[in-house]
Amino acid sequence: MNTNASLGWGLLILAIALELSGTILMKMSGGFTRLWPSVLMFLCYGASFTLLNFAVKHIPLGAAYAIWSGVGIATIGIAGHYLFGERLKAASLVWIGFILIGIVGLKWSES
Repeated sequence: MNTNASLGWGLLILAIALELSGTILMKMSGGFTRLWPSVLMFLCYGASFTLLNFAVKHIPLGAAYAIWSGVGIATIGIAGHYLFGERLKAASLVWIGFILIGIVGLKWSES
């Protein structure tokens, strides 16, 4: 893997982490009733989109966006369960598994 692609994947990983953080903060903001979680949510989302923008300079847009959104969907489902006690049905876990399989397939197709 070349250095530019490695940079792109690193930026994408950071963008995913910030998107996950922003979504957790969204829940913590209580519908914009709590100031600091609301402010931090916007900062995390803004930073996430900025890093995603830089990542797509080095890796294909379709793969980057699909992985960014797919990993976000899968991880926030799991985070919601552990952090907020939200119920995860068995069927939900199966579909999250399919999302993760799709992400692995996209990454392999980039190799």
